[in-house]
Amino acid sequence: MKETKIAFNKKYSTPIELVKLLQSRGLLITDASIAARHIQNIGYYRLSAYMYPLLRKPKNEHRYKENASFEQVLMLYRFDKQLRVLTFNEIEKIEVAVRSAIVGCGCETTNDPFWMTNQDNFKDVSKFNHTLELIESEINHSREEFILHFKQKYNEKYPPAWILAEILPFGVVTSIYSNLKNMRLKKNVAQRFGLQVSPFESWLTIVTLTRNACCHHARVWNKRNTIRPMQPNRAKHPWIHNPIDPLRIFFDLCIIKYFVNVISPDNDMTQKLKMLLSDFPNVDPAAMGFPHNWEEEPVWKQPNSDTRRCKRVGDTQL
Repeated sequence: MKETKIAFNKKYSTPIELVKLLQSRGLLITDASIAARHIQNIGYYRLSAYMYPLLRKPKNEHRYKENASFEQVLMLYRFDKQLRVLTFNEIEKIEVAVRSAIVGCGCETTNDPFWMTNQDNFKDVSKFNHTLELIESEINHSREEFILHFKQKYNEKYPPAWILAEILPFGVVTSIYSNLKNMRLKKNVAQRFGLQVSPFESWLTIVTLTRNACCHHARVWNKRNTIRPMQPNRAKHPWIHNPIDPLRIFFDLCIIKYFVNVISPDNDMTQKLKMLLSDFPNVDPAAMGFPHNWEEEPVWKQPNSDTRRCKRVGDTQL
């Protein structure tokens, strides 16, 4: 039965009014002015996602658990922020490597620098035409010097693949890959990362969605995915042995760690993640899908890991 819609009649509340509302619902707030400032700078609606775990059941009654505090809300918010920073830093390596692999394998297999804008290389024409519109939009709006230089010097309408890949969003690049007609080309790209085509495509989708969440400052720490990533039948590099919830962020982190291990075998992602969890001991890793002794899973193990210097979140490493 279809639910009857109603008019939205909630009014805007000031930060001070919202602080009073939270206090009336049982949330401990030691300094109302500081809490109001955080609500003003961050936004109540954004912060409410971190208040939700502190509610008693049934949640729709909006009553907080005993001793639940605004400080706990801020702690979860700060942890999530640091987790996004860590995750995005690792995804950057994946994005750069995948772009390079798709461009390189595409040029080598087709022997055509302009293969990305050649309809003959793609199976779905309507999808190709949509991608071409996105490419044209990026070219027309780009103020990158290398794009302006290409327009001034060459007759071709579109730049070669290695130039295009530098201005296209990662989601467009992965969409180009998924629409490729040549299965040998698709296999060549996937095999660079020790995967078969299907799990490679599936994992690229998860990486893209996680990247977008990080870019838009969305909550990631306890969010459930809406897309179930594939488990590879076989992977060339260490993966996971034990069953893990594929809809939780830990599974996403395992995918990211797998790629990073291929790209940068001496990476310090395990150490950075352990350090982050130790910095926030009140965050429950189980809420993110972390199993007991997660660092013992093959994908997280690395030789001589305890002898290498660990860097703080935000430090760069190839």
